[in-house]
Amino acid sequence: MKKIILVFFVMCYALNAEPLKIWISSQQDKIYYEKMIKLYKVTKPNFKAEIDAFGFREMPDKLAIALKSGVGTPDICQLDEVLFGIYLNGPVPFVDLTERIKKANLDKTILKQRLNLFSWKKKFYAVPQSVSAYVIYYRKDLFKELGIKVNELKTWKGVEKVGKRLAKDDQGLMAIDPTFFGVYLRQRGAHLFSKDGKAFPDMNEAVSTMEWIKEMTDNGIFVRPTRGSIFDPVFFNSTVENGEVLCLPGADWFGLDMIQQFLPHMEGKWGIMPLPTVAGSPHKTASFAGQGLLITKASKKKDQSWDFIKFCMTNKKSNIERFTTGNSFPAYMPAWEEKELLQKSKYFGGQSMGKLMKEISPKMPEVHMCPKRPQAVFMLQENYFSAILFGTLTAAEAFKEMKEALER
Repeated sequence: MKKIILVFFVMCYALNAEPLKIWISSQQDKIYYEKMIKLYKVTKPNFKAEIDAFGFREMPDKLAIALKSGVGTPDICQLDEVLFGIYLNGPVPFVDLTERIKKANLDKTILKQRLNLFSWKKKFYAVPQSVSAYVIYYRKDLFKELGIKVNELKTWKGVEKVGKRLAKDDQGLMAIDPTFFGVYLRQRGAHLFSKDGKAFPDMNEAVSTMEWIKEMTDNGIFVRPTRGSIFDPVFFNSTVENGEVLCLPGADWFGLDMIQQFLPHMEGKWGIMPLPTVAGSPHKTASFAGQGLLITKASKKKDQSWDFIKFCMTNKKSNIERFTTGNSFPAYMPAWEEKELLQKSKYFGGQSMGKLMKEISPKMPEVHMCPKRPQAVFMLQENYFSAILFGTLTAAEAFKEMKEALER
């Protein structure tokens, strides 16, 4: 009997001695979580964790191999909301966090629209890290030079009016790429999928939305990057820096991270404004992308993993650090009152991104998650968006093909 007890304690010690394995999808987030480990160890000195960072597209491949083989599977992994849908086609390989989230009161303290994004069949599988609310980043210096008033862009009708005026002098107003479609569709109150997973439940709205985007592009108001993406470094260092476009639509992290990373020398030249409103819609913004933290079912340290995730989400310093180091505005609402999150930004000419996020985020629509959503997003991005803009297919034809393919 003593030998059995001894073996049990040796096994427990060996298990606890192994560090928690965390997989993160960017180098910047790796740095952030290394800081969080140090902060967590203040109260949990025996805590050990090792972090590996993979690329946005590399992560699901690495994770799929690990889950299938059972070798080297992480305890915690970070996934973008679009890629999360890939894992909903069969048995979900992540721990159902529903009861843990409720027990920690996170179902009431995390912005509902973001928490629901990582749910499937009434179960929560991830804790979202950001609100990812869309705003417009604009060139304050060029607005002044060209005599453009921010109030002129309060509505999308206003954007169209100003854009036509600028287009006469070959000046583009706003850069867009395929990611803009879903954001604007949701702001209009329509969706790519219904709550029960049916594709294009609002087909007429989807078609008219895409037709409007094409018209704005044809008229020179919207500018599509040469390589098709507003996240391309070459686009920032040429089109954007040269003032060929005046506005960039993007989420909180787009302004905190990418714009400042690629254009650090343009501090003070950029401003932030709310997303222009849609007539008849209550939505002041819509979300795009954003990461969530999940625990794999293969983990032997589920409780320890959850305790670390909960700490990162609810700790005051953790939330402040995530915002002030250029990651994102947190989805944990109690943190919205922290003065560090509401401070004015030198880069954005003394404006407070936090105050704007606090105002608009509760008024964003939900994103309906389903297993087919990743396929639809990538189909639009890689095939149909360009085909519509170049006139190879009409929006109606393209979306009909997409719907049929998704239903198959």
